[in-house]
Amino acid sequence: MAGRSSQRKGADGERELAALLREYGYPVERGGSLSFGEVPDLTGLPGIHIECKRAEQLRPYDWMAQAERDAVRFGDGLPAVFFRRSRSPWLVVMKLWDWMALYDRQKAAKTNERKG
Repeated sequence: MAGRSSQRKGADGERELAALLREYGYPVERGGSLSFGEVPDLTGLPGIHIECKRAEQLRPYDWMAQAERDAVRFGDGLPAVFFRRSRSPWLVVMKLWDWMALYDRQKAAKTNERKG
């Protein structure tokens, strides 16, 4: 898939993922049509830089490298790649230490809830 159809598939994936994340209660919005990297793919998930991919060929290390560069550039949080193939569920890829930071933060919040 090349050119316009690839761009359309990417934009459709961004709209689909944004809608799903809004169902979870997060005010996620697309960065804009044809922004070509000038703004993040999606915004509104606090502390996470979302790199959204809709692809049949999986290239998670390439995608993570892009997510890391963009997370630094935009300063919007830990890099995470959200992706799916056709007729497959969404998956999320993060580096282990970033995931552990999120997990530890959540665990600490639950501990503080019980104490308070």
